[in-house]
Amino acid sequence: MGEYFDLDTAKRLFAAAAEMTSERESEFSKLDAATGDGDHGTAIKAAIAAASSSLALAADLKNGFVDAGFATMSAASGSTSTLWGAFLMGFGDGVKDGALHLDASELCAAFESALSNVRMQTKASVGDKTLMDALIPAVEAMKGASDVKSLLKSAAAAAKSGAEATVSMRAKFGRAHNLGDKSIGHADAGATSAAAILELFADKF
Repeated sequence: MGEYFDLDTAKRLFAAAAEMTSERESEFSKLDAATGDGDHGTAIKAAIAAASSSLALAADLKNGFVDAGFATMSAASGSTSTLWGAFLMGFGDGVKDGALHLDASELCAAFESALSNVRMQTKASVGDKTLMDALIPAVEAMKGASDVKSLLKSAAAAAKSGAEATVSMRAKFGRAHNLGDKSIGHADAGATSAAAILELFADKF
């Protein structure tokens, strides 16, 4: 802990996130059922569990996150594992070889690399009622943070606001898109789970 985001912290936070997504599996799936396939809880649980199990074996941050991304993509089919896998691999790509800890600016750079990689997998952006409504504001909010704790807190707050904003949005992607205006009034499950993960990271760091 302290001023750096290190390998042990990453392992600990993802283990906690795996536990949280398991506990909230039914909640996330119920939310998804309102506008989607109703399986997001199962998908995010599998994705984060795979990432955590892979990271637990890591010897450095770069390879650890890249391997976790591959493990996540292999854990399950569907957009959740694809997007989170891309996020994790992109994070690893943004870390220097052999790095065991990151300061605030380095962590921000890794998150920006992660988001860039996700953008290569989806055309969705803010306002489209997807995971991106939480991720994009979160990464934007990290810029200029003086320390890791404040970076994670800013990211979590922005992600939460972004996820809450999806309630009033009309879905433009996935099965929810077919519902038209009927998709309005429900928060996006992917944005909600992402915000929950970032909130947990900020609380547990």
